[in-house]
Amino acid sequence: MSNLRVIGIDPGTITCGYGILEKDPRNNIIYIDSGTLRLSRNRSLPERLESLYNGVNRLLKEFKPREAAIEKVFFSLSINAALGLGHARGVVLLALASEKISIKEYSPNEVKKSVTGYGRAEKRQVQQMVKTILDLKHTPPSDSADALALAICHLNTMRL
Repeated sequence: MSNLRVIGIDPGTITCGYGILEKDPRNNIIYIDSGTLRLSRNRSLPERLESLYNGVNRLLKEFKPREAAIEKVFFSLSINAALGLGHARGVVLLALASEKISIKEYSPNEVKKSVTGYGRAEKRQVQQMVKTILDLKHTPPSDSADALALAICHLNTMRL
């Protein structure tokens, strides 16, 4: 039985966090890579979305995940922020679907509870628990930590 590779993606129109993890046959979670795709504020929204699509496609081709975890839509105080997030999520979902990658969506509370044990944990708590769970030397930046937390949540809630 081979390792299951998962990509967690925290979409955005300026930065998009990603985290790639594997689960081995003994249920160990193995860190592979993480980072952010940075999209230029100076470019139009359609240009940024095209860059996002191309960046996610590069990640999918390089790391070849079989499954993906992405955050469910949630309500925001700003309608513009919510619309932008919706555009970015759509682009990411399209990139994943075009590569026939199985997609699972999780609410922010589900992710936080899975990683910290508390559904209303603060970002810093999530970052610290991701660092601890994955035995990382450095605390990952917020967007990367959120993406890694999505992947951890997925690996912890799925059945092999």
